[in-house]
Amino acid sequence: MRRYSSSTLLVKGGTIVLEDALLTGDVLIQGEQIIAVGRDLPTAPDTVVLEAEGCYVLPGVIDGHVHIALDTGIYRTPDDWFAGTRAAACGGVTTVVDFATQFPGQTLREAVTARLAEAREAVIDYAFHVMVTDLPPGREGELADLVDLGTPSIKLYTTYRPNYYADDAVILRLMEAAAAYGLLPLVHCENDALVTAQTARLSAAGETAWRFHGRSRPALAEQEAVQRVLFLAEAANCPVHICHCSTARSVALVIEARDNGQAATCETGPQYLLLDNRVYSGDEPWRYILQPPLREPGEPERLWTLVENGAVDTLITDHCDYTQAQKTAQDDFTRTPGGLPGMETLLPLMMTYGVAAGRLTVNRLAALLATNPARLWGLWPRKGALLPGSDADLVIYDPAPEGVIRAADLHHVAGYTPFENWRVQGRVRATISRGSVIYREGRFSGRRGRGRFLKRPALNGPENANHE
Repeated sequence: MRRYSSSTLLVKGGTIVLEDALLTGDVLIQGEQIIAVGRDLPTAPDTVVLEAEGCYVLPGVIDGHVHIALDTGIYRTPDDWFAGTRAAACGGVTTVVDFATQFPGQTLREAVTARLAEAREAVIDYAFHVMVTDLPPGREGELADLVDLGTPSIKLYTTYRPNYYADDAVILRLMEAAAAYGLLPLVHCENDALVTAQTARLSAAGETAWRFHGRSRPALAEQEAVQRVLFLAEAANCPVHICHCSTARSVALVIEARDNGQAATCETGPQYLLLDNRVYSGDEPWRYILQPPLREPGEPERLWTLVENGAVDTLITDHCDYTQAQKTAQDDFTRTPGGLPGMETLLPLMMTYGVAAGRLTVNRLAALLATNPARLWGLWPRKGALLPGSDADLVIYDPAPEGVIRAADLHHVAGYTPFENWRVQGRVRATISRGSVIYREGRFSGRRGRGRFLKRPALNGPENANHE
């Protein structure tokens, strides 16, 4: 495959997806930046032309919630930053926001520094949220280091005792400090007591096979924790982002808080929009072990309605690249790592079941996948925009081909996908990262280590998101 070495690239004749319009025209790229968007743009004789006629030209996808080379202290995904970001690039993702975990005994600065060393082989750009797990009273000043490091968002958990769990007093204390330093907390919301009690009941009854997983983490556990976290954030006068909402009620609670003047945002993902808990009764329930679990039939449709209405701010994958061997080692949900691979299938699934199905305009999808996460996480307008001066991160998507998703065709290491044999409309024809074509026509050509860490400024909170 040809490697594009010219410093000038013209993406020609595509349907350019702007924030509030579609334009049939060209995107001119000089070096790493977009320098012009329009029709019949003048070019130099040595300009490399990439034809995009009949295709959408979208801002590169920003997946704002991924776990590459994840180490929970209990389980570890066997991927690395090259493999993870390669899979992302093949799906049109040009930026990921991953997590730097604070392990016991580490300072927050040490946690970020260690994660930066791991990410050096990335092929696309990346940023970090920071999992704060060990910050006792008196050490809140360390949060100021996160602004200096360019990682002004922190992850908190209301579950996963003992390694990640934070009780209400800890959450309130850290939110008050986050507000003071201009940090935006993300929170995984599930009531740990309810989850623990339900899991204990299932275990006592001998019901720990994969098919019982959905029962172990009831929807009420998520919804109660969402409401409580929103209440604590309001008390702390702190913006808050609610992670991976699996129920419409969770989103509705965020809407209610927002309508009352609170700075609150939320996300969901394809797994919650397209799958429900009937899969746990199927032949391969191991494919769907994740937290929060899949919900009752009808819940995806209710979530879709909220996405259509602009209530959800971003679409994410919560990508975790555990292998099939790891997932199937024991038919016991209490001993199976939770999390699904998904970065490479995010855009095709949402183009198919969102845009092609008539639920979303392509502009709205670009907002959910690029513009909104760029604004929310302090990357706008460098990322998430097809504007002069923005980084030349683009994906060319051909909406015409019909196909199916097969794990054998994907680039992550898991060896499976929860969407095996799902129909998709269209395909990623090319991915451009900072002006370099790193994926084209089924061939990956990105260079190991070309990705850059994105330092972000202190965040003013969810007012940066684009509510419609």
